[in-house]
Amino acid sequence: MCNLLQVRWTLVPRIAPQPWIACRACGGFRPFQSSGKIRLNANGRKLDAWLIYKCTSCEGTWNRTIFERRNVGDIDSATLAALQSNDPHWIRARAFDLEALKRSTHRIDVSADCEVRKELLREAADWKFLEIEFSISVPVSLRLDRLLASELRVSRSQVSALHEAGLLTGTPDRADVLRRRIRDGFRITVDLSGADDRRPTWRSLAVGENVTPGEVEHGCEPESPKAPPAD
Repeated sequence: MCNLLQVRWTLVPRIAPQPWIACRACGGFRPFQSSGKIRLNANGRKLDAWLIYKCTSCEGTWNRTIFERRNVGDIDSATLAALQSNDPHWIRARAFDLEALKRSTHRIDVSADCEVRKELLREAADWKFLEIEFSISVPVSLRLDRLLASELRVSRSQVSALHEAGLLTGTPDRADVLRRRIRDGFRITVDLSGADDRRPTWRSLAVGENVTPGEVEHGCEPESPKAPPAD
């Protein structure tokens, strides 16, 4: 398909997953959030490392084990430098490691609050189809219909109507695609061939350009299928 407007949306969560841990100060289970700080303890050539969490209710702390009694010589230099400097990027990756968190608790709150970074990949001169590719480096709890409605400034019912009319499809496509969490590498395609007057607005929203309120009115309603031309 060559008549495409292709964009990439990179989703960057603003809030790290919050594990529910028994808080000694509160006297019950509470969500804890990463403090962004590492605690290290050295015992000879052995090193312990913890990521410090704080209770969201009282700021009591919980030390989540990164590793214990690890021989310093077995730790690669980049990891050791990140630990010693409290490198924020390294710590963020650990804070978003859901599989590791699951070893400490059975309940984890994953936020849907994300920054959406938009990038234009390709634009045909007379494009008719909008293709959005999603890039996600860490887990997000965000449904496709909610994201599209928010970023393209249409209602969720309009998004659903597009899907039901076959004008919005996913790769891979499923009947419940709009209700599923967005995954890395997922793509959707929206057929806008019957919405000539709406394409400039959808383009601006899809690539992240400013759109004035007056430009967004009713979104893009699916049109009835057109009859083939008479012979």
